[in-house]
Amino acid sequence: MSFLKKGTKAYSIFNMKCPKCHEGDLFETGSFSFKKSFDMPEKCPHCGQKYFLGPGFYYGAMFISYGITGWFSLFFVGFLMLILGIHWQTAFVFLLFTMAILFVWFFRISRAIWINFNVKYDPRVAEQAK
Repeated sequence: MSFLKKGTKAYSIFNMKCPKCHEGDLFETGSFSFKKSFDMPEKCPHCGQKYFLGPGFYYGAMFISYGITGWFSLFFVGFLMLILGIHWQTAFVFLLFTMAILFVWFFRISRAIWINFNVKYDPRVAEQAK
């Protein structure tokens, strides 16, 4: 898939890599880790790109997370009710369990999207970072 190769925004977002060099990790632990779930380094260890561009920088990520979570919830409950024929109360219980597992990933993907809106990939910096 060409949209997921290095140098694209999708690569940086879904692999949660530095938006400038696509080498450094945005988070200190893996995507589904519940240990240090929300900890991010101050800057990229490869290129030095700051991950916190200003006070309250990730405030915008909250709105992205809200949108992703809302649409996911609608489609998830709709699928369970309309396609699988599950009662609405049971579908919401399944949604709660699913959201309990995915909340860290939604948080992280929202931050990855937000920083990628604001920082551009630079192939020269990526070459120097290797």
